[in-house]
Amino acid sequence: MYACIDLGSNSFHLLIGKWEAGRIQIIERCSEKVQLGEDVRSTHNISPHAFQRGLACLQRFRSRLAQYPVKQYWALGTNAFRVTDNAEEFVEAASTLGIDISIISGVQEAVLIYAGVITALPTANFKRLIIDIGGGSTEIIIGAGNDRLLTESLAIGSVAWRDRFFADDKASIAVFEQQMDSAVSAAKKVFACMAPGVRKSGWSEAYASSGTVKMLAAICEAHGYGQVIISLAALYELKPAFISSIATGAELPGVKENRRDLLLAGWCGMVGLMESYEIETINFSATALREGMLDFMVKNKKTLRAMEQSDLPAVRGTRLDLG
Repeated sequence: MYACIDLGSNSFHLLIGKWEAGRIQIIERCSEKVQLGEDVRSTHNISPHAFQRGLACLQRFRSRLAQYPVKQYWALGTNAFRVTDNAEEFVEAASTLGIDISIISGVQEAVLIYAGVITALPTANFKRLIIDIGGGSTEIIIGAGNDRLLTESLAIGSVAWRDRFFADDKASIAVFEQQMDSAVSAAKKVFACMAPGVRKSGWSEAYASSGTVKMLAAICEAHGYGQVIISLAALYELKPAFISSIATGAELPGVKENRRDLLLAGWCGMVGLMESYEIETINFSATALREGMLDFMVKNKKTLRAMEQSDLPAVRGTRLDLG
């Protein structure tokens, strides 16, 4: 068995799987909302509370892993680890728990996200636009089959945009509308650097992954706009309901309570992206970074040197020491 630990800016994820009958079989998956990236834009540090939440989560992951004969594991830190001054302190603290973390670049993250998304899609030679909106960064990839034509990571994410534009969750409806307009404009400025390349690439299908995208797709479905798909028209029409839900506490079908704090930031990020790249509809992908990690591990199980040759961090050890 193989284990992947994806340490995101909003959530930590654990995925355990094995190779059976020519395909990957998922044995168990679990996620916890840690929000390691809260306030990092202003402090440049993992906060003490987030630090402890993260370690507590890893301790629970370690206990879960002890229930399985895990042969190899891969723990990767993403944007919060890339931008904070005390990330190495967290890595060292995690090591005392028996979990070694490698910090990957935004481009390395994008490579694995693309691999994870296409594992769930039919093989095709046409170009696909793949997007992952995380807590601290957004990865954008255009590829055909196993070939990537464009790979980039941008400094925009749902947790970062929440902290920047929606720190006050007690504002009025009018103030929220102004904040959303500002957040969308700021998002479009970030996405603008890649707009010409994305528009000219000739992609045929668009897929987006992450908890934020899953939330937006669930809201669209709950309001009758179709399953596992997000349309720009639906987001426009649902904007008043989004604002009312936060300003008045009104129920918004499709939203889980633990995601409400990212509701407005997620809407703004997705609208900014879809407007920038002229996307009318985008499909939700349930697979992303951790599935890409597992796919890479399994396909290279006979020679881990492939990890090093790919410029990706090596899998840690031959077996997780769970004591």
